[in-house]
Amino acid sequence: MSKKNSVGIDIGTHQIKVVVAELIKEKSKDIPRIIGRGSSESKGLRHGYIINQSDVSKSLERAVKQAERSSGIKIKKAYLSIGGVSLEGITTVGSTISTKGDYEITELDIQKAIRSAENNVQLLNKRIIHRVPLSYKIDGQKVFGRPQGIKGKKMEIEVLFITYLKQHLEDLINAVEEIGIEVEDIVAAPIAAGIVTLTKSQKMPGCVLANLGSETVSIIVYENNTPISLEIFPIGSTNITNDIALGLKISLEEAEKIKTGVISNTSYPKKKLDDIIFSRLAGIFQLIEAHLKKIGRNGLLPGGIILTGGGSGITTIEDIAKAYLKLPSKVASINLITNTNAKIKDSTWTVAYGLCVLGLNSKDEGGISRGFKNIKEKLFGWLRMFSI
Repeated sequence: MSKKNSVGIDIGTHQIKVVVAELIKEKSKDIPRIIGRGSSESKGLRHGYIINQSDVSKSLERAVKQAERSSGIKIKKAYLSIGGVSLEGITTVGSTISTKGDYEITELDIQKAIRSAENNVQLLNKRIIHRVPLSYKIDGQKVFGRPQGIKGKKMEIEVLFITYLKQHLEDLINAVEEIGIEVEDIVAAPIAAGIVTLTKSQKMPGCVLANLGSETVSIIVYENNTPISLEIFPIGSTNITNDIALGLKISLEEAEKIKTGVISNTSYPKKKLDDIIFSRLAGIFQLIEAHLKKIGRNGLLPGGIILTGGGSGITTIEDIAKAYLKLPSKVASINLITNTNAKIKDSTWTVAYGLCVLGLNSKDEGGISRGFKNIKEKLFGWLRMFSI
């Protein structure tokens, strides 16, 4: 496969999405364009966990074949997203003494400080997927920008570690490899989505991206163009469907159509339907508010909350988010350029597309070694796209 092509695979609990993209020149700029995509119903998954690897592989194979037919490319390698309740963000602090005689801070000192912070992370059955340096101090003074070259005896660093359960990571990789595709790298789904749904003008002052999936809600908080916190809640838009079915005493299929607006003219009381949806969404936004309060950012993110995922299509969701979080609120808007000059605005494709964009800009730093017996412990790699 040409280096100008990239494949993203998003294995969700409800659907599997596969996107193939290429770089094209547009007004002297390299622009990622989708040349193929495929999707299939997910089977063998629960809350992001694989409960039947064979079923997952078969579902994935169907989506891959669609993407191959539409792109005309045989998929051999891909970038893979990870999500679900085992994804976790942990922030810790590490420190080190300058290794140079003149006390000038070097890249080696930064690596040592990150390893020091890593020692404070409980890694039983977990694996670190990303390391995101958040801030530096040298001799107790905060450093703005990169610390290399500054002189000081002691350097402290605050790091966001994003971890995932080893067993589930191995299960996902095996499911992909079972159909003959090599995984080039693993990326947390909220980060992949943020690449194509958030702008620098939102990430610099601070914002939160909330992905309302079928069985989980993931949030990632940005500040100074850097992800500073990540959290997953074991609740999703399927819970809203279930509430509608129980409240109106109708089938799950009909409840889903009502929720997504496929059926609009019904004989069901509108107020009762609105109350059911409001109650569940209110609970979700209360969880998000509690997390923002925990990290000291509630009501303090000028970029607001950006909503994506299948559940973001609910009509009143922006107003409910604004009311509970006291923040500007909007549903993610994304134009996915395709080879048919059409633009896909369905935000459920953002994770797979974000993986493609990441792959097209990758310089083979970080990631996972062939066979995935050991993860290459590169400390920055693709995270250089984030400024400190």
